[in-house]
Amino acid sequence: MTDSLQISKALRQWVDVTTHRSMRDQSRYVKSLGFSMPQFFLLMQVYYKKQCGISDLSEHMEITSAAASQTVEKLVQSGLLERAEDPSDRRAKQITLSVKGRELIEKSINERFRWVDELTANLGADEQKKVSQALDILTEAAKKVENRE
Repeated sequence: MTDSLQISKALRQWVDVTTHRSMRDQSRYVKSLGFSMPQFFLLMQVYYKKQCGISDLSEHMEITSAAASQTVEKLVQSGLLERAEDPSDRRAKQITLSVKGRELIEKSINERFRWVDELTANLGADEQKKVSQALDILTEAAKKVENRE
């Protein structure tokens, strides 16, 4: 097998393992909170964007504006999101996380990646250094691919 095929196979296996673990842990955590995955994904989008409109959310989640608006309303009523007038268009609303919403998302991020700390603890210092260097290279290569899309 060529080096290129070996790397591709190894990366596919790594992506499979990490995706499965990450998604499983995320799903369990979200369910334990009593939220649906679409509600949680919407909260995550607002977390990373800091502030956005309903149309931004519906576009990102590939749902109708009405569905995004309904989901936002439920999360506003739960105290996780806040709505405010858009200063550039009073008819539009800007959505932000409340303090409670930000705390929930930050806790979920910590929960999602807790296993990474456990994984790291199982590596020796030399292995940690090698993995860190390899991941830096992979991250830069992934960014280049992302920028071309």
